Amino acid sequence: MSIETTVTCRPFDSEKKTNYSWLLGLIMVAVLALGWKYPLLGFIVPIAMGTGVAGGIFRGRWVCGNLCPRGSFLDSWFSLVASENDAPAILRKSGLRWGLLVLLMGFMAFRLAQNPGEWQHWGYVFWQMCLMTTLVAVALGLRYRARGWCMICPVGTMAGSIGARKYPLQVDASCKACGLCESRCPMQLDIVKYRAAGFQSEGDCVKCSSCMQACPSKTVLSWPNRDGSS
Repeated sequence: MSIETTVTCRPFDSEKKTNYSWLLGLIMVAVLALGWKYPLLGFIVPIAMGTGVAGGIFRGRWVCGNLCPRGSFLDSWFSLVASENDAPAILRKSGLRWGLLVLLMGFMAFRLAQNPGEWQHWGYVFWQMCLMTTLVAVALGLRYRARGWCMICPVGTMAGSIGARKYPLQVDASCKACGLCESRCPMQLDIVKYRAAGFQSEGDCVKCSSCMQACPSKTVLSWPNRDGSS
């Protein structure tokens, strides 16, 4: 069943997004650097996780590409040293992704249960989870693309599943199939092949607008109206 929406081609303010991406990335750096000493900072982690999952209800993985502190860190600070190699297809396998989600959430629950009545312990555990997963993210980014972690991120997996077709990227039939949009996609997603359908149905699209910035024509790619109305 197709999704019919009226699209609005709004300009992508890359400079503005770049600026706040560096600021959001700094939040993650601060949590990693100081969370071991100030456990309260660790609670930023579940807030970010909850925001990402809740955002999936309305716009899929939009939070991943626009508000996530770690995603912003990967796009800004870390992109200076990250690789540009394509990540292997195995990182997209649902079994791996859901298995990782169960493993990490189970480990976090186990650690929290060791001292459930102490908020400082909870903050430390959240910091510990952030540190562990960020180390994995850095390793993947140095080997593959900066957002290699985002392909297996448990929060992203949940958000993408909840809102797989919410707020889809619109692809006009006038697309010339040059492929520049796909070369800039941090998630290595197909875009051109959705010309006939009129919209991209990839649940892992993080709505970052990198593809729109790369497109020579500023009318081919766009986002739906705010209310999604026809």
